[in-house]
Amino acid sequence: MTPLPKVMLAPNGARLTKADHPALPMTPVEILDTALACQDLGVDGLHLHMRDQDGKHLLDADAYADALNMFRSEMPGFPVQITTEAVGIYDPKHQRHIALNSGADMVSASVRELCREDHAVTRAFYKDCEQRGIAVQHILYDVEDAELLTRVLDDKLLTSAHLQLIFVLGRYAVGQKSNPEELNPFLVWLKKAGLTPDWAVCAFGQNETPALIRAVQEGGKCRIGFENSRQNTDGSLAKNNEERVAELIRACAEIN
Repeated sequence: MTPLPKVMLAPNGARLTKADHPALPMTPVEILDTALACQDLGVDGLHLHMRDQDGKHLLDADAYADALNMFRSEMPGFPVQITTEAVGIYDPKHQRHIALNSGADMVSASVRELCREDHAVTRAFYKDCEQRGIAVQHILYDVEDAELLTRVLDDKLLTSAHLQLIFVLGRYAVGQKSNPEELNPFLVWLKKAGLTPDWAVCAFGQNETPALIRAVQEGGKCRIGFENSRQNTDGSLAKNNEERVAELIRACAEIN
C-alpha cells in the first residue's frame, strides 16, 4: 500500500469556484501547475477533486483515469489520492465504482457516506480495495464516525499497519472555523481502541495551520490547501495554495 504523504495538497475541493478565489485551480492542467509549484515547497502528495465542464463536482472513472495518467507522466512517483466525496450527488454504489475502476491506488472515502447502504456491502468493499492494493483513507468527521468504522471494518484491516485515517476538524463548527483542541477526542479514541494507524488531519478556516501543527506534534500528517482554507493564520487572504503551503512548511520547520 502507498503510505500517506507527510504533506498532502488539497487545492480545490468539491464546492468552491473561482468566484470564491480567482487562484482556485479547477481544470486538471491548473491542478497540475499548482501541484508542481507546491511540490517545490515541500508537498509530497495530492488529494484530487475533478470538475465537469460547468465547474461542478465530478466523480467519473474515465476523467479520473485521464488525470491520473497525466500526473504519472508529468510527476512520476508523486502520490495522487482521488476523492469519492458524494456532495449530495452520488450514491454509495457509484462511490464504490469510482474507487475500484479509476486506476487509482489511493482513495479518500467517508465511512459515514458509504454506510448509507448495507454495512455488509461496505465491509466487502473495503476488503476488495485491500485485495487490489488500493489504500483507502477513511474520512472521520467525529468520534461517532470513528466508532462506526470499528463496527464496519474487518478486524484484520482495522488493526493493519496500512490503516489510513483523516480526522476532519471544523467542518461542522460555527463558521467552519477549526480549533486544534478538536483533535483531542480522536486521540483519546485511538488510545482507547489501541490503534496505531497512518493518520492525518485537515482543518477548516483560519486555524488550519495551528491545527495541522498540532497534528504533527502528535505524530500525524497534514492535508492542506484551498479545499479547507483560503486564510492564513493572521486572517489575511492567501494569494494562492502555495502561500498556504509555505506557511505550514515554515511552521513545521520551527518545531523540528
